[in-house]
Amino acid sequence: MKVVFSTVADMQTARDIAKSLVEKRVAACVNIVPGVLSVYEWQGKIEEDKELLLIIKTNNFQNVQNVITQMHPYDVPEIIAMDIADIDEKYLSWMQSVLVE
Repeated sequence: MKVVFSTVADMQTARDIAKSLVEKRVAACVNIVPGVLSVYEWQGKIEEDKELLLIIKTNNFQNVQNVITQMHPYDVPEIIAMDIADIDEKYLSWMQSVLVE
């Protein structure tokens, strides 16, 4: 199982991506966290933007990456995955019941 992080610029994009991931059963749950301030370099300039963070729980990074890449308006969307080292057994069982293999 993995947790995938991605940022978006607005709530509508966040909801659209989250709903698509859950409807396609490639994410068990997506948390949308508002109020993220991102500081980064883009095309030689330091940028500072308010964004929303998507926290995506999945068993298939590639499927999540494909959906985000197709739907995301950014030229280079943030798509970062981390393996889940430990997980509550009941939560894991629920995730496995709603995700496609």
